[in-house]
Amino acid sequence: MKTADKRKVVLVGTGLVGMSFAYALMNQNICNELVLVDIDRQRAEGEAMDLNHGLAFSGSHMKIWAGDYSDCKDADIVAVSAGVAQKPGESRTDLLQRNTAVFQSIVKPVVDSGFKGIFLIATNPVDIMTHVALKLSGFDPHRVIGTGTTLDTARLRYMLGGYFSIDPRNIHAYVMGEHGDSEFVPWSQALIATKPVLQFCQEEPGRYRMADLEQIAEDVKNAAQKIIAAKQSTYYGIGMSMVRIVRAIFGDENSVLTASNLLKTKYGQKDVYVGVPCIINREGVQHVLAVSLTDQELEKMNHSCDVIRGFFQKIRL
Repeated sequence: MKTADKRKVVLVGTGLVGMSFAYALMNQNICNELVLVDIDRQRAEGEAMDLNHGLAFSGSHMKIWAGDYSDCKDADIVAVSAGVAQKPGESRTDLLQRNTAVFQSIVKPVVDSGFKGIFLIATNPVDIMTHVALKLSGFDPHRVIGTGTTLDTARLRYMLGGYFSIDPRNIHAYVMGEHGDSEFVPWSQALIATKPVLQFCQEEPGRYRMADLEQIAEDVKNAAQKIIAAKQSTYYGIGMSMVRIVRAIFGDENSVLTASNLLKTKYGQKDVYVGVPCIINREGVQHVLAVSLTDQELEKMNHSCDVIRGFFQKIRL
C-alpha cells in the first residue's frame, strides 16, 4: 500500500550520469526510496552500498538498494540513463540506433511490472530516445519526459551571468529545440529581471554586443564536446538537471523547465519530442508553454524539429 509521503525513484543505469543523479538525490533529500537497476547487478549493489555508507552525513533518511524491474511496480518515477557512452567527436544522433536496442530491453519490463508513474529519460540523443520510450511504453506523453534542453538552459544562464555580472538566477533565458546541434536561443525572450537582454545591447552597444551573445549560444551548444574532449564524458550537470525535474514533480511545483515533451499543435509542430518550456508538476508535464518567437526563431524551431523527426522516422520499433 502506497503511503501519502512515499517518493520512490528507480534508476536504470548506474554509470556516471546515473550515479551523479543518485548522489545529488541523496544530498538534496529529494526522495525516500531509491532503487538502482543495472545489467551489471554487482555494480548496482556496490553503488548502493557506497551511497548507504554516506547517508549519515547527508541528512537524508532514504532507503537505497539494488533491485530489478519488479521494483518499478510502485515507483513514482523511473529515471533512465542507461545507454552506450558517447565517444569523442561522436554526435548525439550517432548514438541513436545503438541506444534504441538498449531501450527495447528496458521499457517493456518496466511497464510489465505494473509501473504507473512517470518516465524521466536522460539517455542521448534524448529527444529521440524519449520518443522511443513513449512508443515502447504506450504511456500518455505527459508521463514520458526527457531532460531536453534543461542543462543547455542552465549553461546559458551561467554564461550570461558571467557576461552581464548578474546572478544567473535572475536571468530568464532559454535554449530550445534539439538537445544537440540544431538547438537555438530565442533572444527575443531573454530577460534580466524584467528587462530584455537585447535592450542592454541597444543601450550600451560598446559594452554589450549581439555578436558576444551569439558566441555564448555557440559555446553553450559546444559545451558537451569540449567537456568530453577534456574528461571523456559529462555527468554532473545532467545529473543535477534530472534532480531538478524530479524535485518539480515531487513538489508539485508547476515549475517552468525546458524539458523534452511531445508537441501536438504548439509552434505549428506535431508528433515530435523537443525541448520547450513546460509546466511540470506531480502529474508530469501539465502544459507546454508557447512562447512568442520571431519569424527567424520559428524557422530555427522548425529546422530543429525536422532534424529530430527525420532521425526518429528511421527507427524500426
